[in-house]
Amino acid sequence: MPPDPDKALRPSDILLASDPATAASDAHLVYIGHVRSDWTGGETPKNPTEARVRQGNARIEIAEPYRPGLKGLQNYSHVFVLVWLDRSRRDIIVHQPRHLHEPRGVFAMRSPLRPNPIGLSAARLIAVDEAAGIVTLDAIDFRDGTPVIDIKPYRPGIDAIPDALIG
Repeated sequence: MPPDPDKALRPSDILLASDPATAASDAHLVYIGHVRSDWTGGETPKNPTEARVRQGNARIEIAEPYRPGLKGLQNYSHVFVLVWLDRSRRDIIVHQPRHLHEPRGVFAMRSPLRPNPIGLSAARLIAVDEAAGIVTLDAIDFRDGTPVIDIKPYRPGIDAIPDALIG
């Protein structure tokens, strides 16, 4: 799917010499399902916290062959959801979001603009229906139809970093 036309370049943006979307593939990702949410366009929340405040529908529909992979997921309270941001530009390497005063490299921010547009969101797990392939979450900050590439359980003992710094 082509990038969103509303993702116009900004004066401080720096482009890659070539668009990674046109490069030969060196990995073979599969979509295990799709996000189902109330977000259909420009009103998509910018992060999980905003999604929780806006209280939209949040679930993942897992494709039939991958549903057995849900076994045991109901034993966790939270999950990480990884998606392929299929509507994002991939050719920007430095960008200045509206909320920052100076440009940053894409690896120093959570922008969807990146060579491999992989999105990450942490969510509270509400329910798992393995047979139907439905994972219900408290919130999701991705557009309806966004391809899901993985779900991982959140494990506080290994995922929490109490002394982490932010830029």
